[in-house]
Amino acid sequence: MRLRLFSFCTALFFAACSTPPKPEPEPPPPPPPPVEEVKPQVRKDTLKYLRNRNLQPQPTRALNVRSRCTHRDAIGTQTRLNLLVKDADVKNFEARIQIKGQGACQFALKEFTQDAKLPQVLLRHKREKGCTVRMWEQGKDVTIAFNSCPQVCEGKAFDYLWPVVVDAKTGRCH
Repeated sequence: MRLRLFSFCTALFFAACSTPPKPEPEPPPPPPPPVEEVKPQVRKDTLKYLRNRNLQPQPTRALNVRSRCTHRDAIGTQTRLNLLVKDADVKNFEARIQIKGQGACQFALKEFTQDAKLPQVLLRHKREKGCTVRMWEQGKDVTIAFNSCPQVCEGKAFDYLWPVVVDAKTGRCH
């Protein structure tokens, strides 16, 4: 009996001192599926309209425009603009856009600094750095767009403010 107890204790001792078997390493995860490059699908009926056209990128050149205009659109928005740009250098810029039922926005060159000339004329507000006015030529028109300038507008007028478009040859607003 003692011998059995001794054998049992010895076996128990050696079992406690032995290192357990190492677990088998887990297999690595499978590689992700290859990413297929998806080309945008262009409808064939769209291509047939573009086939015989000679489409070219808009040339980058210095902006030259003079405008002194007043315009009222169909919904009652009234625009007054006094603009002079020579060789992409803004010499004069005053705009007042009265939006019916919302208020007015007023822009003046003295409140802005010119940050860029090409490819677009860029004016940045002196106090409100997020407020910018961009001007660019597109075909026979010059577009004047206002970005992030609610502080120069009354009420919610800026929420309804659209770019002003000027005919580069005649200076008329539309």
